[in-house]
Amino acid sequence: MRTENQKFKSVSTENVKPPAVNIGLIGWIRTNLFSSWFNSILTVITVYILWKTIPPFVQWAFIDSLWFSTGAECHEAGGACWSVVLKNFRFILFGFYPHDQQWRPLLAMGMLIGLLFFSRNRNHWNIYLAYSWMLGLLLMGFLMKGGILGLVPVESIQWGGLPLTLILSVFGLTAAYPLGVMLALGRQSRLPIIRSLCIVYIELIRGVPLISLLFMSSVVFPLFFPEGVTFNKIIRAQIAIILFTAAYIAEVVRGGLQAMDRGQYEAAESIGLNYYQTMRLVILPQALKIVIPPSVSILISAFKDTSLVVIIALYDLLKTTQSTLTNPEWMGFSAEAYLFIAIIYFICCFFMSNYSRRLERELNRSNR
Repeated sequence: MRTENQKFKSVSTENVKPPAVNIGLIGWIRTNLFSSWFNSILTVITVYILWKTIPPFVQWAFIDSLWFSTGAECHEAGGACWSVVLKNFRFILFGFYPHDQQWRPLLAMGMLIGLLFFSRNRNHWNIYLAYSWMLGLLLMGFLMKGGILGLVPVESIQWGGLPLTLILSVFGLTAAYPLGVMLALGRQSRLPIIRSLCIVYIELIRGVPLISLLFMSSVVFPLFFPEGVTFNKIIRAQIAIILFTAAYIAEVVRGGLQAMDRGQYEAAESIGLNYYQTMRLVILPQALKIVIPPSVSILISAFKDTSLVVIIALYDLLKTTQSTLTNPEWMGFSAEAYLFIAIIYFICCFFMSNYSRRLERELNRSNR
């Protein structure tokens, strides 16, 4: 009897095991790529498109490509001409900044990237980090501008390339976020004047494209100044980017504030917190955590929109690349040049997106 039971258990166990086609690599392919006739057709079409596009791209970009050649040699070859990037690398990155002084914007970018990576750790979020940012930004400004400590002065009209893109984006996003939070709070204010002003500002800014604000800051805005009084074009573009981004951030933050339960306000009032303490300690920490994904989407869009300053003749990364392509020697190689700056934009946007996901996970763990 015991032997028969053991045989029955072994047979039952073997029957419970899934078939080989449902596990491992074969099981994954069957489940995800060929689960139905429609998915099977899509899989076959996708594989066919990849087969027709990836090998030719690899052939063009790597096998038949030229890296250290002249423009004439590139025109004779059939592959990608990465020489358009390598031969004009310093101009694309630094624009018209003096050639012998380009170590200064390079060092400034290194300091900025170092501060960004150091700030990724939430354990470093204290008053000393704020002082480090203020000191770092001050040193970056001195490095770019010069005129002190033996540094040759460089006018801002000579700034360009990647340093200008980072300056417009980092300074713009840093200033736009707190301004957007204040606008969101003002739109929910109990004072009719403050609420009305915030509503008018937000709806007015969101009703026009960024290009219009850039044109106004570059052409219209100087007309209101007295004769002989003017502002730097970079500063005017920076203000336009800040005002534009803040309006969108305000609406995102307002959504987070409206998602807060009334009990949070009543609990804060019950322990004697005033309006400022309630917002700083109770409401805003929760509301801002809720709106991390849409906020990062707005910031990424704003970072990419900094390339629009090309229309007001600011030599950012896109403008220096376009200027390179106007050289007759490098005409016809725009695909290679734009792929290069696309990779730079992708790295920056991926860093922002990846950090937002990491911050969400950390905040969720801390709540649990």
